Amino acid sequence: MIESRLFVRSTAVICVLSGPLCAQEAERAAPVFEDGQAQVVEAFAKPSSWIREALWVETAFDSDGDGTPDRMHVDVTRPRQTETEGLKVPVVYETSPYFTGVAGNDPRFFWDPRQELGAEPPPRSAMPPVRSTARPDRIANSEVRNWVPRGFAVVHSCSPGTGLSQGCPTIGGENEALAPKAVIDWLCGRAKGYTTIDGKEEVVADWCSGKVGMIGASYNGTLPIAAAATGVEGLAAIVPIAPNTSYYLYYRSNGLVRHPGGYMGEDIDVLYDFVNSGDPARRDWCNEHVRDGVLKKHQDRATGDFNDFWFTRDYLRDVDKIRAATLMAHGLNDWNVMPEHSVRVYAALKQRAVPCLAFFHQGGHEGAPPLELVNRWFTRFLYGVENGIETGPKSWIVREDDAPTQPTTYADYPHPDAAPVTLHLRAGGGKVGGLALGAAASSQGKETLVDDAQVHGSKLAQAAESPHRLLYATPPLVQPLHLSGTARITLRLACSKPATNLSVWLVTLPWQGTSVQNVVTRGWADPQNRNSLTKSEPLVPGEFVDVTFDLQPDDQVLEAGKQLALMVFASDRDFTLWPPPGTELTVDLDATTLVLPVVGGEAALRTATGADK
Repeated sequence: MIESRLFVRSTAVICVLSGPLCAQEAERAAPVFEDGQAQVVEAFAKPSSWIREALWVETAFDSDGDGTPDRMHVDVTRPRQTETEGLKVPVVYETSPYFTGVAGNDPRFFWDPRQELGAEPPPRSAMPPVRSTARPDRIANSEVRNWVPRGFAVVHSCSPGTGLSQGCPTIGGENEALAPKAVIDWLCGRAKGYTTIDGKEEVVADWCSGKVGMIGASYNGTLPIAAAATGVEGLAAIVPIAPNTSYYLYYRSNGLVRHPGGYMGEDIDVLYDFVNSGDPARRDWCNEHVRDGVLKKHQDRATGDFNDFWFTRDYLRDVDKIRAATLMAHGLNDWNVMPEHSVRVYAALKQRAVPCLAFFHQGGHEGAPPLELVNRWFTRFLYGVENGIETGPKSWIVREDDAPTQPTTYADYPHPDAAPVTLHLRAGGGKVGGLALGAAASSQGKETLVDDAQVHGSKLAQAAESPHRLLYATPPLVQPLHLSGTARITLRLACSKPATNLSVWLVTLPWQGTSVQNVVTRGWADPQNRNSLTKSEPLVPGEFVDVTFDLQPDDQVLEAGKQLALMVFASDRDFTLWPPPGTELTVDLDATTLVLPVVGGEAALRTATGADK
């Protein structure tokens, strides 16, 4: 690691010639870098000395239909020296629809999951209006104490239609990307800011160095990717934490209506109601034209099919425009915004030679990278300090029993030594069948389960025997087994009805403790979308079809003594719709395979399961 220490220039020659003037020059504060990281500077560290200001940045869009360009509410916190000494600093920027209040999570205002598959859903009641906590002088204090003492400014803004920002919330619409772009344009001198929401007195950011980094988690982590996907100049680095990179993947899985974990019945129109804290005078217009006229109209809860509406809310479509160095961060047990959201963007950026790192931990939603790692990232790309962060390991993974601040580094993600290994089923899934290398010497036949959405997946996995799931397990591991990457399953199945939910879990047995400790990964699919995401094809009762889909990405080391088990069932009570019980799902064991990403490939799996003895 290259060490460096940098101060603002003050020369001895000036001291000799100028006397007391030199002392003033020498005392000017400047950023300090050690071991490739920006350090806390005493002159920047006193909050009472910071300059705080609020303003409104004018955008190029009018999303609330009032005939004037929307203005975004922005606040700034910066070192005093940017005003008194002409110091120019880069910016750490966070934007959000959450800063000024949200609605509650009352299930009465979510979609009712109790419905027959393929039917139009029962009506949903709109949430009560959000009570905004917005104040004109301050939006948030997040990130301020981390970065202002280290020589950065920190900026926040409210998303369109939230707080004191004008416009409508569109939940992935174009204005949500163009709003932070406008703020970055203002920071770089290309857009106008004003002291009031409707005034003409301008505010300029002449203290900004022209380098901006964005950071945030969940929705706040989505928006850095949205901004970067506009190609805006000046956005040099982003740290998206648990970002939603596709609203289709957030609310659907392989054609199936699938809710984010912990939010049963949520859909994109529900999220609109949840964040709609903007100007009450424009809410009726926004509700009519955005929520009802766009979101409800096109989200399609009847089929779950992919369409143009969902395509426009997928940031991967504009990944070619991303130039910002990207540090992706995600929990491998995040069942709200699932790991595929970060993995897909990381994979795409690698192919385009954009500087990128992946930080994964074993926890759930959110979970920031260690401050040291983020500091190196921002120091390198916002201050230009050559600290080597982009030339070192590409993958930083918190191992199962390690502290979040102590990730293990790998050359890349997935692990470069991971290779696909195919496993086959052995009969007995009503209790616990087998999961083995190589096809069986004789036919394994077919096995049937009966759907019942009232039974939780964790109960099914723990049951010694159940008619509601099929379970197949490896022998107990004799050595640890490292999985890294994305598992894929192919099922040949028949259904007693034209439609069914299809759910797959990989778990460890014996089941001990919570789902987080036992669920390796999950996946869901609609067999009606077996040939196309954009067109459902009803099943012919009793007729077998092949369904292939990916499970969620993972990186996990399974302990010796555990069994790795594949569980197949229909409705997943925590994620899917709840149709009436009784649908039968029959699986052809001989034509069903599971492909695992095993570090060390088949040889490692043979060793771990004792198959090579």
